[in-house]
Amino acid sequence: MANCFVTNRRIEFCETDAAGIIHFSSFFCYMEQAEHAFLRSLGTSVVQPLPEGGHLSWPRVHAECDYIQAVRFEDELKICLWVARLGNKSVSYRFDFFDSLDKLVAKGLVTAVCCRVGLGGSHIESCSIPIPLHKQLSEFTCDR
Repeated sequence: MANCFVTNRRIEFCETDAAGIIHFSSFFCYMEQAEHAFLRSLGTSVVQPLPEGGHLSWPRVHAECDYIQAVRFEDELKICLWVARLGNKSVSYRFDFFDSLDKLVAKGLVTAVCCRVGLGGSHIESCSIPIPLHKQLSEFTCDR
């Protein structure tokens, strides 16, 4: 089994609906926050300056989430991130959300494309994932 990146997140009041249950849209923010924490753990970021100017960035091209069980304000979630698919220019992250009893409460998938962004955002184009980062990401590729 591949490595899994794990982070925890407590549900805040502003992330719930009128019934005190997490609002569906919050899971998308949690996935993005977990992705950012994961990339930081690898020594990079979703915005990586380039020596020649501009920067690398990771626009999302797909996002989905399946909800299995309700969770509420003050509950703590464990978020497990794996690399579901790793291409030359894109990466798909799989997220499993567990409650404090280790029950799966939601699962999601986000696909991002590595892009070179020109100074001031003047130009954006897809590019190959840098080889050292590609190697790091491959260590988290799941087989399920």
